[in-house]
Amino acid sequence: MTDSLRDQLLGLGFKPAPKPAKPPRDDKGRTGGRDGKPPLHSRPAGQGKGKPKTNPRKPGTREDIDLAKAYAIRAQREKDERLAAERAKQEQARERREAKARLAALLKDKALNDASADLVRHFDYGGKIKRIHVNAAQLKALNAGELGVVQLDGRYLLVTAALLAEAEAVFAPAVALKVDPDAPAADDPYADPRFQVPDDLVW
Repeated sequence: MTDSLRDQLLGLGFKPAPKPAKPPRDDKGRTGGRDGKPPLHSRPAGQGKGKPKTNPRKPGTREDIDLAKAYAIRAQREKDERLAAERAKQEQARERREAKARLAALLKDKALNDASADLVRHFDYGGKIKRIHVNAAQLKALNAGELGVVQLDGRYLLVTAALLAEAEAVFAPAVALKVDPDAPAADDPYADPRFQVPDDLVW
């Protein structure tokens, strides 16, 4: 039996398998797909899947532009106001420091405080009850408006009425006690020794 298996199968009616068709070649000798198109794996990304979806933004309306401009103007104005307020605050602080320095120079070695004073004169300053120690003569002069009290660096200094007026011109908030001799006694109850606050009273 010399016939090959292939010949025997052909004799039984089997048809030979068709040979695969060669892919067509373009002018440059490159092979393509079955329909002449390049294979899917060689196509540029995005091709063969329809057009890419786009979501174009519509240009802003005139109202949107005007509103954005108004917001920008308001923000700039608020910024300018904050800067102006900060500059004013810094300027006030500078003026206050300079006034205190001039006041310290004015009052240097001119205070009349008596280290041995045994009387206490109370007065209202900054919404709180403060006190200064004086002798009998100073208390009388203080209540008559011939003396006054100036606050400097947390200390209360007894000064003459003339010096008190100069201190007030330099830095008015430093004037702690200025007695008007023509004012009714009821305006300053602490001037009357009967209403003096005891030293041992805790506030």
